[in-house]
Amino acid sequence: MIQQKSYKITFILLLIILVILWFLNISLGSVSIPFKDVFASIFNGEISKDTWRTIVVDYRIPKAITAILVGAGLSISGLLMQTLFRNPLAGPFVLGISSGASLGVAILILGASLISGISAFAFSSFSMAIAASLGAFLVLSAVLIAANKVRNTMSILIIGLMFGSITSAIISVLAYFSSAEQLQQFIFWGFGSLGNLSWNELKVFGLIFIIGVSLLFFIIKPLNSMLLGENYAKSMGVNIKRTRNIILITTSILTGVITAFSGPIAFVGLAVPHLTKLIFNTSNHKILLFAVAIVGAILMLVADMVAQLPTSEYTLPINAITSLFGAPIVIWLLIRKKTI
Repeated sequence: MIQQKSYKITFILLLIILVILWFLNISLGSVSIPFKDVFASIFNGEISKDTWRTIVVDYRIPKAITAILVGAGLSISGLLMQTLFRNPLAGPFVLGISSGASLGVAILILGASLISGISAFAFSSFSMAIAASLGAFLVLSAVLIAANKVRNTMSILIIGLMFGSITSAIISVLAYFSSAEQLQQFIFWGFGSLGNLSWNELKVFGLIFIIGVSLLFFIIKPLNSMLLGENYAKSMGVNIKRTRNIILITTSILTGVITAFSGPIAFVGLAVPHLTKLIFNTSNHKILLFAVAIVGAILMLVADMVAQLPTSEYTLPINAITSLFGAPIVIWLLIRKKTI
């Protein structure tokens, strides 16, 4: 009872931090806007300059919401992968889904000169998201077919890594035949970005995100059993094949849509589950699934605030910031676990 109460207090504190950081995130940027005008923009009050309302409503709020969705989605995916493979170094990209999304974008951008008629589509709205989604779906389909053919979960991990290697090889070939301008555009996409989504794109992102998260309700109970191995889970009456497929589909939907709309963002899915377990000191997925989502959202909001360099016109690549945050956390956690 005392432990449940402490969890509630921790959740409340994290939610308060999340709300505060969300307001800070939309208050900071290259254009300095007073707090009272930020609040007026949100609640449709009187504002000193109409351009400030446009900046807050059409750019900063969608960016902050995107940061929350990206952080939560990658963190949930990372936790699912670490549970499925019982490997603390497994992340949301081990299945090759991100590589498949990157391949879709590479074909769109780098293959524009090789495939006639594609160049006009390459710069249209939603084009990169559609291409990335198709690439992620193709790899997902291949992984699911392989998952139903093999019994060993570790074999799926190896198959996912091999698909990642194949897609990387194809991207390298496309890059070799591409122009400097196309390479630059693909590299910029690979940096990751939270600020490129319109409200319409964010609605699509949010809808797919909700579909992916809703699948978790079918596997919350089996996840705890799978921590002790598939044989134990079977003895507890868990349908391993069904649970494994739902985990793979959920992770693929979340990772695929995030990569499609925001680019590949590293280390969040790997670091946040470890950090969350340290905060909550539990392996119960009924608590962890919600906890990692909140902690991941907080981390992404902080990373975005650092990346956008307040009062400066420059914005650092979000991928670089998350790696600078995530890599030391993972190193510290591994050293800490070794010394205990």
